[in-house]
Amino acid sequence: MSLSLIPARLYDSYQQVTAEELRTLGITLLLSDLDFTLAPKSVRRPDAALRRWIGDLREGGVDFMIVSNNRSGRRVVEFCAELGVPYQGHCGKPSTRGLRRAMERAGAEPARTAMLGDKLLTDVLAANRAGILPLMVEPAGGAAGPWQKVLHAMQEPFKNVCRRRSGRKSGE
Repeated sequence: MSLSLIPARLYDSYQQVTAEELRTLGITLLLSDLDFTLAPKSVRRPDAALRRWIGDLREGGVDFMIVSNNRSGRRVVEFCAELGVPYQGHCGKPSTRGLRRAMERAGAEPARTAMLGDKLLTDVLAANRAGILPLMVEPAGGAAGPWQKVLHAMQEPFKNVCRRRSGRKSGE
């Protein structure tokens, strides 16, 4: 179990994560946060781009499931139903409990699983603690509100470590 806040990879958007890349890494299950990872929290319905991306993952042999800490299960249930994807709610990230339940439901091992999220203290930390590949995106729709802006500014040094390790410069 690693307590690291460093993601393995950093992306500007979920759309940059491809089935080909995941399969090259040995990943067969992608777990993903919803709010600010796949869509801003204010967005109630998935768009065509998200539907295509999930279809591309599936066609590429990567299973997909949403894992959420969202307290209002209604939005997550409706969003996932429209996408036709399973979800694991009330995950309690950075606890690994919800991620482990999701992997068990999907029949996946940690070594074959990745977690995509926008926050270090929940998504990346939970992934590292669970022994799964932590992938991070910039927040969809940008950081909303003063607290989100502070939180995302505090994440920058950790994201810079990831960029240095991957040879990527800030903003690339």
